[in-house]
Parts: sequence; structure tokens; C-alpha cells
Amino acid sequence: MFTTAWSASPQLPAEGFTPNWSREGFWRQSVRQVVRLSAGGERVRIRLSHAYGTSPVRLAGATVGRTTAGAGVEPGSLRRLTLPPEIPARGSLVSEPVALTVAAGESVTVTLYFDAATGPATFHAQAFTAGYRGPGELLSETDGQGFDAVSESWYFLAAVETDAGRTDGIALFGDSVTDGFGSTVGADRRWSDALARLSGRPVLNAGIGGNLLLNDSAWYGEKGVGRFRRDVLGLAGVDTVVVLLGLNDIGFSETDEQPTYKPAPVVEAAELIAGHRELIRQARGLRVIGCTLLPFGGSDHWGEHAAKVSHEVNEWVRCSGEYDTVVDLARELADPEDPDRLHPSYDFGDHLHPNDLGYEVMAEALSAVLQDGQDG
Repeated sequence: MFTTAWSASPQLPAEGFTPNWSREGFWRQSVRQVVRLSAGGERVRIRLSHAYGTSPVRLAGATVGRTTAGAGVEPGSLRRLTLPPEIPARGSLVSEPVALTVAAGESVTVTLYFDAATGPATFHAQAFTAGYRGPGELLSETDGQGFDAVSESWYFLAAVETDAGRTDGIALFGDSVTDGFGSTVGADRRWSDALARLSGRPVLNAGIGGNLLLNDSAWYGEKGVGRFRRDVLGLAGVDTVVVLLGLNDIGFSETDEQPTYKPAPVVEAAELIAGHRELIRQARGLRVIGCTLLPFGGSDHWGEHAAKVSHEVNEWVRCSGEYDTVVDLARELADPEDPDRLHPSYDFGDHLHPNDLGYEVMAEALSAVLQDGQDG
């Protein structure tokens, strides 16, 4: 039985993320991407997504191997993957499994070679880790020297699965806080990474920076109630989903100085609560954990209406009993002197996103709730 050991939620090709290859796509180029697994095994396979493509993408070859440093791959670990020759428009594909022993917490490197023009590439904008591109067919290169360009996004790669046979995976569903904005780039310090270390369970990151619960955005992905089925229910081996979403629906209406931050109308608490209820309905059969929204006073998302709605939504999450259980991140990360603001020790600097320590605190709070559930 295969278990999802790593995932990234697909996004529409978009400008504005630098450097970003999604709009131009690839032609006679190899793309090398490094991902950290949260479940080990003896066989590995990958999933590729072209969810937002309008025509098929020809894939000339693919390999996977254990990561060394940068674009390097451990000699002797490279395995050539067998896949269909094309990723269908608005579709996905999965490779045949290959024998490769990997451990939880270990990184693997996936290399894709495109010998024909792909057109715009379905991607995940904010990887917070380096990916690489080089001219020509570099599938078997181990030293990484042929890769001459770097991007902090993932392209076409949506999941890596292992034959761990585990069914206790946890999917974290959210926006930039779940995606890991504010964590140290290349250090795997997102709260999903911290939770995997603390819990010993497979943890999948289904966050998209800027994502909204109720409205689609060209930059920030399909709305949460629309992408939930693909990005959470489509992951193999998941039995728990953790929801932390809605802050951008609230905050984008407060940012008059940043027009690109206004893809949605002003929302009220009742609308967001209805969105949360829809996620709970879709997740039937899974354990569903709700998180209160983090404090964001002093940020560019804050204002009188944002304060009112966020307080109302958080009170519903805490008290309604509609989630199976709740993690009160608002209280865990609040400044004792001003509970509407992030604690200074946990603030990345924009009063909106946690830093590495803040993400660790989030993971510890969730880990304690998970442990309580196991003990019960």
C-alpha cells in the first residue's frame, strides 16, 4: 500500500513570483526538484499534475534518487522512472514504483526532462527550498553541475509516495502560514516539518500562500472549498486533516494600498463559518481538526472589520463543537500584552507570519492535541 510522503498543492501558472518559470514553461530542459519525505519505504513513485494546462505536456524522461547537497544526487541511488509519455491537459499521472530505500525525514531529488515545449507549467509558487533547471537531458547527472538556474517553486510535481503502508497521515490545509512563509528557506522549518518530527507520522502540506477559503484568485490558487477534494482527499494514507484558513478572506479587504491583495469582496463571519462547515462536510470519514486564526494585529491585513470578523470566527471554532477537536493557535501565539498581535518572539517581522520558533510552537500545540486523541 502506498502512502503520500510529500505533497504540494498545484497552482495556476502566474507572474509575480521571482524567479518563476511557470509562465514560460520548459523546452529542451531538465528540472530538478528536492523534497523532504515524511514517510519511509523501500519503493517510491511520483505524481505529476497539469491541473491548469490547456494542452498535454510531453515528458521525455524522469529519475529519482537520494539527495546529497544542492542539485547533487547520491551516486548509485538514481532510478529511472517509467511514466506515460504525456501529462494530460487538466489531468495528472503517476509513475510506476521503483526500488529505492528511503527513510522518513530524508530528501529525494526528482528530475524531469522536457524535450518539447511545455507551455505554461502548473506549479506550486512558494516552495521555500531551491529547485534547479539546466539545458538538455540531465536525468543521470549526479554532481548537479549542469543545472545553471535556481527557483524556489515546484513545477508539475504534486506528490511523492512510498510503500510505507501507513494510513495515519495528517494533511495541513491552509494558506501562507501553512505553506511556510517566514520560515528559513532551505531549512525545512515549516510547521508541517516540525509536526512530522514531533509526531512521527506522515505530514502533508496542503497550504498555498495567499489562498482564500471562499474565492478563487489568479495568484493565490483555487478557493479552499473548491480544491479540498483534490489537495486533501486525493492524498493516499491520510486519516486526519487540520484546517487553518480564512485569514486572507478577512484581511484582503483591509489592504487598500495593495490592489493585488483584493481578489475577493468583504466577507462576514457567517460566510466563513459556512465555508468551514463545507470543509467539514467534505471531509466526512476523516478526523477534522480546526485551528483558530493566528493573531494579526498591526499587519497590513488588520483593521476594524478584520478584528471583528476574526474574533467571531475564532469563537465559533473554539465553542461550536463542529470540529472533532480544536487547536487554539490564536492563544498559543498571542502577545500577552496585546492578544490581537503575535508574540514578538514568534513574529517573522510582518505581524502576520510566524518565524521558525513560531512554527515550532504551532506544531507542539497540534502534536499535544493529536497525542490526547490517541490516549483517549
